[in-house]
Amino acid sequence: MQVNDLSKTKICLEFGEDALRQPPKGSHWTAEEICQQPGLWRQMAEQFVQEKDRLHDFAAPLLALPDLRVILTGAGTSAYIGEALAPFLATQMPLVGQTVEAIATTDLVSHPHLYLHPARPTLVISFGRSGSSPESMAAIELCDALLPQCYHLLLTCNPQGSMARYGEQKADRACLWLMPEGSHDRSFAMTSSFTCMYLGVLLLFAGNYSALARAITLAERLLSDRVDEIARLAASPLSRAVFLGGGALQGIAREAALKLLELSAGAVMGVHESPLGFRHGPKSLIDRDSLVVVLCSSEPYARAYDLDMAAELERDGAASAVVRLCEENIGADGQTLLEDVWLTFPYILYCQLFAYFKALNLGISADNPCPGGQVNRVVQGVKIHPLNQYRLPGVGV
Repeated sequence: MQVNDLSKTKICLEFGEDALRQPPKGSHWTAEEICQQPGLWRQMAEQFVQEKDRLHDFAAPLLALPDLRVILTGAGTSAYIGEALAPFLATQMPLVGQTVEAIATTDLVSHPHLYLHPARPTLVISFGRSGSSPESMAAIELCDALLPQCYHLLLTCNPQGSMARYGEQKADRACLWLMPEGSHDRSFAMTSSFTCMYLGVLLLFAGNYSALARAITLAERLLSDRVDEIARLAASPLSRAVFLGGGALQGIAREAALKLLELSAGAVMGVHESPLGFRHGPKSLIDRDSLVVVLCSSEPYARAYDLDMAAELERDGAASAVVRLCEENIGADGQTLLEDVWLTFPYILYCQLFAYFKALNLGISADNPCPGGQVNRVVQGVKIHPLNQYRLPGVGV
């Protein structure tokens, strides 16, 4: 990774690999859940072999519908799974008239008439770590109420959650896929749950075991060789960090920004944008207390724009550091580069580690960065308003 002017910044490296293997009090679960991910991805692949026939039996008739609409949905980090997957999955649909869209439950619940189209058969793929956030079930119920042909694929890490119970009770139009037990993060921030649910959809729609094996290898090399380097970067004084990614990597940039914001309890502002979009105003936020991480695409045409942006930022010299996160910089061995949807795994692991070490340097408990309850592990305070009390534009309700 190329870092610009980092040597000019005074760094006190208080935490490194030891703080990941033997984390301080209040950060145990976060450290464990970040590090366990390569092993969980292997479990996911093994589980998929056992579940494949059941999942394909559910999906195959729907994928034969010429006008099928697929909606990927969740809230917060779970929504970003869909954002990262949608551009790629749209290219994997077997029929020309089929579409894939990422729409957060937080948008579906408040504005269902803008997003739900009754004329089209719809497969709603829902992501939920707990499966019990208020918007998760409200979105499912709205889809059932407003879409005559609605089917659900439910990916959740919690067998006791509302989403899991729905899947068990509505087997005629819903398919429940429970993630491995260890994916149900006990810490505040979603880490293992994010990557496992993301991987589940990739395996179902575009399974590539050799690509997964290489992604796991890269992640393990990162954990074995790069931890102290990431900790050193996190120890530098920062007020904001910008994560730039395009295409499938834009959703990953957004998730990386949220992880940093969450684990630093808002002390470090996380920002995301596409490399080309960054010049259109957001670049003005860069100052000497800013870090920029460019998530470089493996696709040569897109990568050229990523590298142009990184080079421009390095020439400007305005940021504290510029990191080019590229496959060849995290242990690649010269083979053909992975597609971006598989690079997601080592890339988000890098960003999770950075956020973890930044929390430690700020003296914040990574497992519970907001003990005052301003935000919660499972969102609270949402009032779901009954649909039948309101007339929605254009849907006859």
